[in-house]
Amino acid sequence: MGDSIIVHAGNHEPVAFTQDELGWLPWIDPLPEAELTDRHWAGLVDRSRVKSDYFRLLVRDPEVLEARTRTDKDIFYNTANGLPRAERELAAAATSRYNGCIYCASVHARFATVHSKRRDDIQRLLDEGVGADLGARWNAVVRASVALASTPIAFGKEHVEELRSVGLDDAEIVDVINSAAFFNWANRLMLSLGEPAPKSGA
Repeated sequence: MGDSIIVHAGNHEPVAFTQDELGWLPWIDPLPEAELTDRHWAGLVDRSRVKSDYFRLLVRDPEVLEARTRTDKDIFYNTANGLPRAERELAAAATSRYNGCIYCASVHARFATVHSKRRDDIQRLLDEGVGADLGARWNAVVRASVALASTPIAFGKEHVEELRSVGLDDAEIVDVINSAAFFNWANRLMLSLGEPAPKSGA
């Protein structure tokens, strides 16, 4: 890329998991909006994402970003069938909590709260970690998500059986797997490219 690493010496990086909205600071310069070509705009998929430093950094490889974004949207927004959106977001939040990605956990914890109305349970996950007792169904989703995020992977038939025992069908189990697997990858990408920050103006 030819760019130097950016050091954010004045950043008061958050160290606690939160449902509050956070900022994010890249360690490599994002592409300036004025330099985006038609190819870059296509890679963004949603033009509004140009305001995000994260997406303007990822759009340096627009074809990969486009594939990433369309995969993300299909996993989390295509909810006509399968797992409710709240539990897809729970899987993402639990994976992010386990992986230590404070920024991703904040985003998906907020979404899980919005769609489930279970703010206290989501906060318990953030405060106590992935061992928090959230009830049988949510515990099963969290355990499966953490097993998928573990290195080496710990996910096995016992997790599928537990998910079935709390009422999930095969399509819903696939949604848990997709949500957790996607964010297991996404956390590592975000953690390697920048750092969380207090929301600008906060």
